[in-house]
Amino acid sequence: MSGATAGAHARISGFGWRPLGRRHEVISGLDLSFSPGEMVLLAGGSGAGKSTVLRALAGLLGEAVPGDLAGTVEVDAPAGLLLQNPADSIVAATVGREVAFGPENLALPREEIWRRVHDGLDRVGLRYDVARPTSALSGGELQRLALAGVLAIRPGLLLLDEPTSMLDAETSDVVRRCVLDAARAVGATTLVVEHRIGPWLRHCDRVVVLERGRVVADTTPTRFTAEHTERMVRAGVWMPGVPDPTPVQVDAEWVTPDRPGPELRAESLQVDLSTRSLHGTLTHRALDGASTALRPGRMTSLVGPSGAGKSTLLAAFAGLLRPSGGEITGVEPTLARRRSKALAAAAGFVPQNPEHGFLRNTVRDEVACTAGVLGKSVDVDGLLELLHLEHLAGANPFQLSGGEQRRLAVIAALAHRPGVVLLDEPTVGQDRNTWAAVTGWALAARDAGATVGVATHDESLVLRADDVIHVKDGQAVG
Repeated sequence: MSGATAGAHARISGFGWRPLGRRHEVISGLDLSFSPGEMVLLAGGSGAGKSTVLRALAGLLGEAVPGDLAGTVEVDAPAGLLLQNPADSIVAATVGREVAFGPENLALPREEIWRRVHDGLDRVGLRYDVARPTSALSGGELQRLALAGVLAIRPGLLLLDEPTSMLDAETSDVVRRCVLDAARAVGATTLVVEHRIGPWLRHCDRVVVLERGRVVADTTPTRFTAEHTERMVRAGVWMPGVPDPTPVQVDAEWVTPDRPGPELRAESLQVDLSTRSLHGTLTHRALDGASTALRPGRMTSLVGPSGAGKSTLLAAFAGLLRPSGGEITGVEPTLARRRSKALAAAAGFVPQNPEHGFLRNTVRDEVACTAGVLGKSVDVDGLLELLHLEHLAGANPFQLSGGEQRRLAVIAALAHRPGVVLLDEPTVGQDRNTWAAVTGWALAARDAGATVGVATHDESLVLRADDVIHVKDGQAVG
């Protein structure tokens, strides 16, 4: 870790932020400071302002992210930010060039740049060739790649927005150790935002709790758990040792399809994904003879390590990827052969990157979009309230937090009550309260006869599944 920068001192004073298109500030009059070498956990419910604080310290607000900024932000060392959605930070076509981007902008010698590239990739356990296209990586792999890029610049201020939210438990442990080791090695001031805070608490010096953009607690981890557990649970924070929340009961009329969902069967399924890079078109086999099924009236979880093929299998079930071998049966014509309108009527798909599905300029219009095209009525206000988005009805979908975007994607894809419900990591970025709403929706759709498939690393969600499919190396068992 040579070339390290000393830990930063950071301060925000009288800080306020109103995103472009929003009528009110999401943070107002906030004062916070962080000392060199501190490890700080930022906690709070979805939409509390945690990600906004990280972006402010990284210098993104008002420039890269449009809006009205008030107060001052002072940081006396380079900052490295891992975004909540890692795909937002990818700038290069290959793994090696992506990690090299930061060191190159620091004008480091070529030998040092590539030493840091290999060191960063090794630290996060991403052992692909440096020429591998970034477009060939899964969401969890992109998360590790983005972290490798942040570590490569040796920041004095390390800002991590849900660094393990899209990873399986084993990989999460590896990445967490990587973060802690790297931060200690350079003495970096480190701020971590996570909804599942338990694994981080024992490593932190301090816990700062935000609620609607204001500090409601600033204390030690020991006092935090001893004095604030009940209040934090009410606010939606996933406190260690507290049982999972009960999924929300969702009105059947909001999820009942016109006809029961089909049984979708993957038979010896092969899917080859092609990506273009400076080295030409590369093809890799994401699924290799996978055989399994999604059944009506049941919720099936697709589980497995990052890059195993879960998202590919889910997208193939949704008719969004055509197999290069084998087939998916259960409906005629098959979903992959249907035009957009007929496909949308049959299946609702929530992508791992929720922004990929947004089509309208306001949250309200986004919810009503697909249902309107299909001629179906939707209780937009009721659905927004159910998913805790009612106060954002007039906001631009692209100006929401990561967790808010994911909930909007769920409503927008499923408001028309399809018989096939397919969700890719739907609970990432959710607090206890919003998790209960998203999970409640999936279970209600199942109970109403829909065929529900969920690709997830969320063990709490997997526990509520009727069937579990284990995906690894393009194979499926279950």
